[in-house]
Amino acid sequence: MSTVTDPIADLLARVRNAARAQKIDMFVQYSKMKAEIARILKEEGYIADYSVDTSAAHPRIKITNKLIDHTCAITGLRRVSRPGLRRYVGAKEIPRVLGGMGTSILSTPRGVLSGREARKQKVGGELLAYVW
Repeated sequence: MSTVTDPIADLLARVRNAARAQKIDMFVQYSKMKAEIARILKEEGYIADYSVDTSAAHPRIKITNKLIDHTCAITGLRRVSRPGLRRYVGAKEIPRVLGGMGTSILSTPRGVLSGREARKQKVGGELLAYVW
């Protein structure tokens, strides 16, 4: 087993690759942050479902992609804040992705939130990723 220096970027790369290959199911190693990101993707309608599988020796997350007319609902993912260069935004500075057609994901003091929810709760934080 190799060590991953940026687990969120690894999750996004796996989701991006599965979407491009039109795979229905995919597995990633479990962490609370990855589970919260998967929850936001499900709430925003980018994936069909996710579940935590604890039957294996190491827990993992099973993500089911949403396919619409044989194409995946996710067309793009981009990691914004990374270990070498963190990016923080205030509540009024949260960017809109593709003019509101996409979603930004933030890690805030109130947990991991979508950009829409963070704006509603008037809270800023670390800008993790863009999804469209």
